[in-house]
Amino acid sequence: MSKAIVVGVVGLGISAAMLGLGFIAGKSGTAPTDAAPVVTERNVQDMDRAGLEAVIYDYLVSNPEVMLDVQAALENRERENRTAAARNVIAQQSSEIFNATHDGIVGNPEGDVTIVEFFDYNCGFCKRAMDDMDAVIAADPDVRFVLKEFPILGPDSQAAHVVSKAFNLIAPENYGDFHRALMNLDGRANEASAIRIAVEHGVDEADLRTAMQDPAVMEAFERNYALANRLSVTGTPSYVIGDQVIFGAQGASVLFDHVEKVRAEAN
Repeated sequence: MSKAIVVGVVGLGISAAMLGLGFIAGKSGTAPTDAAPVVTERNVQDMDRAGLEAVIYDYLVSNPEVMLDVQAALENRERENRTAAARNVIAQQSSEIFNATHDGIVGNPEGDVTIVEFFDYNCGFCKRAMDDMDAVIAADPDVRFVLKEFPILGPDSQAAHVVSKAFNLIAPENYGDFHRALMNLDGRANEASAIRIAVEHGVDEADLRTAMQDPAVMEAFERNYALANRLSVTGTPSYVIGDQVIFGAQGASVLFDHVEKVRAEAN
């Protein structure tokens, strides 16, 4: 790794260099090396840019573990920033997240805790996570599951989700069964397979194709995409529970823990 790259990691420029030097000077128990002179506030002012870069470079080469500390601190800060931003969005968009009329609902429609899932019918992780959803619903009759259709895996997914949205417009009471059947499909979900499953679940194909042209279908997708963007949701499955966003299929136990946390905070 070149000197320029190493120095760049901590941010070149006088302000970044001063920050790095402040960290170095304040790190207790670190003995100076021959290549890295002791840095004090007094002699920092006399150093030119090259001198500052040289000190930072030499220190990092002699103490590479510092980079792990810097990386961990950066990741923690970014995580905290994302969490804070997500909480603000959830507070501002609570109705759109938890009570949008275009979303499918499974579990108890009147449940005291809502789990929102962003999913794609062709997402392998979503298929496996459906067992987590069913485990939560089976174990806790007071959980309400909101399914936000979020097709991000290509044209087949988009077409299948259009059918799904149309099905939910016509027969919302059967949406849960349709959803499970399409999610359990062997092979890739697309328009044809989604229509076949919809018809198997009691919807007339002509009525379904008419509903597929309803402007409300595409409007719902646009709203879900916009919401996902504000929540920094870029993959599936992702969940919103209470004021938290959970990324990825982390298992039923994690969902249970968040449900109990929401209940505890409500009491």
